[in-house]
Amino acid sequence: MRILIGSLWVLCCGLLLHGSLLAAQQPLKPKTADRLEQGREIYNFRCYFCHGYSGDARTLTATFVTPSPRDFTATPRDKLSRQQMIDAVTEGKPQTAMTAFSRVLNAQQIEAVVDFIRLEFMQNRALNTQYHTLENGWPEHARYAIAFPFATGEIALDKPWEELSEEQASGKRLFLASCITCHDRSRVVDEGLVWQKQSISYPRNNYSHTRIDAVSAASIYAQHDISPETAELSESAASGKVLWLQNCAFCHAADGSGQNWIGSFLEPSPRDLRDRVFMSTMSRDLLRQRIRNGLVNTSMPAWGQVLNHEQIDHVIDYISDAFYPLKD
Repeated sequence: MRILIGSLWVLCCGLLLHGSLLAAQQPLKPKTADRLEQGREIYNFRCYFCHGYSGDARTLTATFVTPSPRDFTATPRDKLSRQQMIDAVTEGKPQTAMTAFSRVLNAQQIEAVVDFIRLEFMQNRALNTQYHTLENGWPEHARYAIAFPFATGEIALDKPWEELSEEQASGKRLFLASCITCHDRSRVVDEGLVWQKQSISYPRNNYSHTRIDAVSAASIYAQHDISPETAELSESAASGKVLWLQNCAFCHAADGSGQNWIGSFLEPSPRDLRDRVFMSTMSRDLLRQRIRNGLVNTSMPAWGQVLNHEQIDHVIDYISDAFYPLKD
């Protein structure tokens, strides 16, 4: 009797497992068009900047974080379950840049964006919304076509000029003049010091980033990617400025305002380190603790495993000299 029951249990488990595998392999269908578009809207607002327009994680942000964001186009659905993805979006993933979104999305929204990802990227390998459209303020984008190979990485940006054809050289000049602000360096063969990663704010598709400053005709965020003019910095503060631009300006902006493009969608917003009311309550010791340990329920990570005590003090010296004088 026990053998029979055990055999039936194994058979049922096997059928359930087989059924699960078959279900994972069957094509997904959107429950409704509205739900699919809801998932797309959430993805385009919350997820694009790490995971990419089309879920392939080919983003500037991906070059800054370890481990890299997941490439959904290279992830079979039977290797990553729907529930695993819902859990990751809800709770985040420790030791990665994947944060918990339960603070800003409800359960139905989380399911919608997960279903969108599984259908559009993991199953259909779809291209998703395109940024360079007439609706987004990009008429006749095809006129930049000769620069496309440098934006997509088809041609490395540091390929010697003498090895480029006349058209490719023109494309590279166009890319450097008109495209590099948002596409950054795209791809290079030799990382070298010239190509060292830098913090940069960049636009996300179909949102208000198309607004420009009426005076400069530049992105309204561009002004915040410029470091403030300071008197001659101490050796410690000068070292801190380098560390600030490499590690902190990505969210807080080069000018410390937190009003660059990345800072504009983080919730809560990165602290404005020029804010006299707030900074008057901040001491060096308290700031040191926050940099070292991070802040729970914010996008401020713990830097204690990335920067040593001396480097953190250098950053604090730069903040004190450039943004607001800190008390001991």
